[in-house]
Amino acid sequence: MELKGLKINVLGDSITFGVGTSDQKYVYWNLLNTEDGAIARGYGIRGTRIARQQKPTVQAPDFDKYYRTRVAEMDPDADVVLVFGGTNDYGHGDAPLGCMSDRTDDTFYGAMHNLCLDLIRKYPDAVIVFLTPTHRLEEHRAINEYGVRNVGCLEDYVNIIQEVAAFYGLPVVDLYRTSGLQPEVEELREKYNPDGLHPSDAGNRRIYRKVREFLLSL
Repeated sequence: MELKGLKINVLGDSITFGVGTSDQKYVYWNLLNTEDGAIARGYGIRGTRIARQQKPTVQAPDFDKYYRTRVAEMDPDADVVLVFGGTNDYGHGDAPLGCMSDRTDDTFYGAMHNLCLDLIRKYPDAVIVFLTPTHRLEEHRAINEYGVRNVGCLEDYVNIIQEVAAFYGLPVVDLYRTSGLQPEVEELREKYNPDGLHPSDAGNRRIYRKVREFLLSL
């Protein structure tokens, strides 16, 4: 796929917003613009999740703008749609994982199904691609950031993203297993994820390279 002039919508959370970078020009999707001539547009809101939060996040209401509610706000003329999320569902979400047959926004499985359907219906001719969460510190903790008992480990969310996307024939870039980002390793954390989650400029470049490699293969 030729990247120059390619219209790319990117739906995401704080990583897509650019938290962790020294400047938003270094965010992974912006590198597609500056280095490849694409027309990538970021729709990242910090703290947001794929599934609907059961108990409203009073201290940060924007966190509850879960992905499906934002599809209508994205530009309609995308050739490619990238969806990068799930780490906040693990980190501070309270929705249960659910099961593959769910079609409700109140479980992670169901929210994934509904998000896929909304994207397919809005962008029937576009290539829709999911990016899995990258590794983060404490990805097996029993109690999450808000004191809620976790319903699974981060890898469970990764696997559900892959399973539901596969049901709709949508490709997945598995950043969890192939990005080279692992903040449990001190040397990697210092360079790529200094806070244990958000990628630095160098970490974003690694994500950019994986996304670019995938797009070029289409």
